[in-house]
Amino acid sequence: MGADAVVLLLATIVNGLLPGFFYAFWHTAMPGLARRDDRTYVGAFQGMDQAVYNPWFMSTFVGGPLLVAAALVLHLDEDATTLGLLVAALVLAVATVAITVSVHLPLNKEIQEVDVAGGADPGAARARFEERWVRFNLLRTVTSVGAFIAVAAALALRG
Repeated sequence: MGADAVVLLLATIVNGLLPGFFYAFWHTAMPGLARRDDRTYVGAFQGMDQAVYNPWFMSTFVGGPLLVAAALVLHLDEDATTLGLLVAALVLAVATVAITVSVHLPLNKEIQEVDVAGGADPGAARARFEERWVRFNLLRTVTSVGAFIAVAAALALRG
């Protein structure tokens, strides 16, 4: 197996991990939190958000688009269908990162600054946060699923 095949396989694996993560937030974590009072909601989200910043997640999050870009460069001599799939995967993987950076990270930062134990109003923070965060999480779930499907299809075409 050559380097091009290894990179494409790794791109497929890494881009397969992210949709599951975002999907679990969409169908389980956020609906579960939605059933809780404001203070519990904010405090629990703060804890989950802090746990996400770890080398495993960050290498997957950053590695997804980087590996697709590397696979694209290594497969420039492939047929138009494979190249199209890799371009689509790259666009969707970058869109996932862009959504996260432009929407989720600012919202996460804002909710991290709420001093739940110090008397801050968690209801106001939640009102500014919840609907937008959930709506855009669904969007990045879709973009990350699309990236995975495209890179997996490129891998399948390679035989």
